[in-house]
Amino acid sequence: MSNITAGRITDFLQSKQSEMIEMLKILVEKESTTVDKKLNDELGAYIAELFRQMTGGKTTTIQNDLYGNHIKGEFGSGTEQILILAHFDTVWQKGDILEKIPFKIVDDQAYGPGTFDMKGGLVQGLYALHALKELNETLSKKVVFLFTSDEELGSPTSQHLIEEEAKKSVCVLVLEPAISTEGALKTSRKGVGMFKLSIQGRAAHAGVEPEKGLSAIHELSKQVSYLYKLTDLKKGTTVNVGTVSGGTTINVVAAEANADIDLRVKTQAEFDRVIPIIKNLKPNIEGLQVEVSGGVNRPPLERTEEVVNLYNKAKKIAKEDLGFTLLEKETGGGSDGNFTAPFAPTLDGLGAVGDGAHALHEHLFISEMPKRSALLALLLKELGS
Repeated sequence: MSNITAGRITDFLQSKQSEMIEMLKILVEKESTTVDKKLNDELGAYIAELFRQMTGGKTTTIQNDLYGNHIKGEFGSGTEQILILAHFDTVWQKGDILEKIPFKIVDDQAYGPGTFDMKGGLVQGLYALHALKELNETLSKKVVFLFTSDEELGSPTSQHLIEEEAKKSVCVLVLEPAISTEGALKTSRKGVGMFKLSIQGRAAHAGVEPEKGLSAIHELSKQVSYLYKLTDLKKGTTVNVGTVSGGTTINVVAAEANADIDLRVKTQAEFDRVIPIIKNLKPNIEGLQVEVSGGVNRPPLERTEEVVNLYNKAKKIAKEDLGFTLLEKETGGGSDGNFTAPFAPTLDGLGAVGDGAHALHEHLFISEMPKRSALLALLLKELGS
């Protein structure tokens, strides 16, 4: 990257910091809790208009009967494409911006629902493409920018769309927040498995004839103890039984018991090892029935050589062109980047720098927005050449 090009892009975006905050305020005040289709449709349409105005690109509205419509933006042209991911839904409920977490600026921090996760990253992404357009920095690859509406519920309607675009892409850049105030990128995300354990026993009077009963809760206690033994911290594998239920009343041997199981792994190989064990649990007490349903919710985003190469390009740009050290870390949480990882090298955490996702102190650092937008623009320039 020439110093002239990097300097032009950086200076341009630095001059847009106040505009970025104005746009962030508008997006945050357009509340977008995932389950409110009307709010998300309105915000999606607004984002589509912004994309067209700021990039000169075209947009397609992908209709969705369940949640908000998804938006596909296309910038530039080329036989190959780079995919950018952002979601505009939030975990916050309608009215929270008035009652719980109003948009406000305190020193260098912008607070509000979705500032950090992830409307700040969305603004940075739009301005990165805006800079490339305004400065006539052409790319040889097309950029596809997906704005989705249901990530906070696990992307039930957007997963297929995301995967199909990833299959056509040379790489994927995810505008989820960076890791906390350190601003580290995410080069590894754990895969997530979700399972339901159901046990059927036989009821009996606990005082009169307990020997005629088969306690599903007793069996459940044995299964839970066994499940926790599958955790292997050295491999990054964890099993958590998050909820349990069972029985009817204190003096009845429990005929039924259930548990919800969360599995996190760093590699597909660990999924291949652990999932068959969970799916094939057998009863410890003769006469009871044990059933397990569920499976993979999100595949792992593994730290492959291709992912490291992407990170190293970003790290070099940060150091040589922007003057800061860009770190990398792994996280146990999932994102839409997990869905793209099996199909294209994926670099996550390119969004806002801040803290407090899903919490009342959610905020981003204003001064980081132009810098992170420049990082994305320069990375696109590097990858798209």
